[in-house]
Amino acid sequence: MIPAGTLLRNRYQIIKLLGYGGFGDTYLAQDKDLPGHPFCVVKHLKPKDPNPAVLPIARRLFESEAQVLYKLGQKSERIPTLSAHFEEKGEFYFVQDFIDGEDLTKELIPGRRLSEQQVRDILQGILEALEIAHQNNVIHRDIKPANLMRRKDDGQIVLIDFGAVKEIGTLIINSQGQTTVSVVVGTHGYIPSEQARGKPKLCSDIYAVGMIGIQGLTGISPDQLPENPNNGEVIWRNNAQVSSEFAAVLDKMVRDHFSQRYQNATDALQALNSLGLKIPPTVPVIPQQNTVTRRNWLQLAAFGGVGFVVAVISKDFWNKQPENVVLAKETPLREPIYTPTLEPKSTPTPTETPTTPSNENPKLFYFDFTTVTVNSWGEIMNRRQAQTQFFKDNLGNGVGLEMVAIQGGTFMMGSPETEAIRESDESPQHQVTVKPFYLGKYPVTQAQWQAVMGNNPSNFIGNNRPVETVSWDDAVQFCQKLSQLTGRNYRLPSEAEWEYACRAGTSTPFYFGETITPDLVNYDGNYPYAWAPKGKYREQTTDVGSFPPNAFGLYDMHGNVWEWCLDVWHQNYNGAPKDGSAWEAGGNSQYRLRRGGSWDRNARSCRCANRVRHQPGDRWSSSGFRVAVSPGFSP
Repeated sequence: MIPAGTLLRNRYQIIKLLGYGGFGDTYLAQDKDLPGHPFCVVKHLKPKDPNPAVLPIARRLFESEAQVLYKLGQKSERIPTLSAHFEEKGEFYFVQDFIDGEDLTKELIPGRRLSEQQVRDILQGILEALEIAHQNNVIHRDIKPANLMRRKDDGQIVLIDFGAVKEIGTLIINSQGQTTVSVVVGTHGYIPSEQARGKPKLCSDIYAVGMIGIQGLTGISPDQLPENPNNGEVIWRNNAQVSSEFAAVLDKMVRDHFSQRYQNATDALQALNSLGLKIPPTVPVIPQQNTVTRRNWLQLAAFGGVGFVVAVISKDFWNKQPENVVLAKETPLREPIYTPTLEPKSTPTPTETPTTPSNENPKLFYFDFTTVTVNSWGEIMNRRQAQTQFFKDNLGNGVGLEMVAIQGGTFMMGSPETEAIRESDESPQHQVTVKPFYLGKYPVTQAQWQAVMGNNPSNFIGNNRPVETVSWDDAVQFCQKLSQLTGRNYRLPSEAEWEYACRAGTSTPFYFGETITPDLVNYDGNYPYAWAPKGKYREQTTDVGSFPPNAFGLYDMHGNVWEWCLDVWHQNYNGAPKDGSAWEAGGNSQYRLRRGGSWDRNARSCRCANRVRHQPGDRWSSSGFRVAVSPGFSP
């Protein structure tokens, strides 16, 4: 084993051992040649047989596999990029991206049965990751939950640890003087008969994917499932609740003879997608009075969760609406409903613009807005007219900053264990009481940034677009200058305040309901959530206010740009404050929080509870923020 602190190639400093086995060792390291010394993963391989005749064979295999990994990593973001490979003293090293995520063993738990829709989502992610490899005629050979990573920042499945690499560690000279691989590469239960005989094919990977699907539906490990003694087929249907159509697809994936399976990932993916969308139960519409002070929604879907690991190679909630918010009666479903803007538009302008002396409490004004609720497949079920209070600070040159009054209350922070593909860092769900505060009606715009900071760092230019490519440090500096300009104590919101404001009295994954669509949120529509269909991917930010707000009158809390929060990163909520304050003690001070998803991420990343970490100096074209301020009085 390589001791911690060892510097390989005068560049890669070993931090710690991540894992080891008969094929080699895996280490977490830092790349000392790159700014910030980012983490990377080093895979150390050496031939099992010390016979010198093995070395040339191992070297050819190593170089060939390196070229494959370089090629695949460049073609697909679902395969970790190979950044370097080298040989030292007859031993071989791969250096690849560090993947922040968790493998599928945390989702596929023995004894736990997933829903059909969950399993279909998992298989689609695996096949989409595997498709690039198969299109390049590369067989993975070791598809199993431990080699499938759920990447933290976007929820996509990443394919790791290609089996061909392991051959280097198993080469031996046999009694006839021939160089051979000493073991079959693969994992019992996931490899089909032809691979066990040393003759893997592309469809051997499909067998493994199918067994993962069966494992998810039955909660039974593949090596524990019985076989039909007459034909070798897996017996599994009596242990699962599954539609006959999906069961037929799985059966074809795991046929004993390779000729009867889907022959590659593309074929299997087409079969899976041909099943269409599963129709969930109808969302109940709860009758309302003219003045609404309490609203409960039934959660429809039950799903599983995910958290953190390293990859290598190849409804108790706030139930009191603000007293000044009056919601109209539900609009019948067949009547005309709110049609959201599909393209950027100008920022909505309030009918009144107050002038606020900096040394006085702000004068509050009302504004009207419309918010919508959707069902689990993204169809708008109803619309609601609402009204709430705000004040506006003048930043000069006709630029204003609108701050919405958020009444205090108690809510459940984090996600329930039944929420679809949640993260373990969203646990434990806990009750938090938030004091009244004001929050920006929109993310800070480029015009507002320019008025305060005198520059514009954004990649996608537009006065009414959110400012982006700003770090946490930049956002804090903006708040300081804004405070000097206005005489108020502006700051970033705490993580608890942000989630409370985002949820706006709801407990569903999104403030619109069980899902979102690109008609309601600016995100990558190629990656929907729950039963929502795929949709438009705009590939850029949009003007703030282009989509309907939540019940508090806040726009763009989902998507468009990630929003920095004040807190230090903590891996979970154990010991978190319960008063809504920023959690700045303990944790990992090298990282700060971002919330809300962005234009370049999937729908899953936009959930109310989703949270990601980044270094405070990081700047991305997907990162922005909105400001908060605590009042000196109760609104």
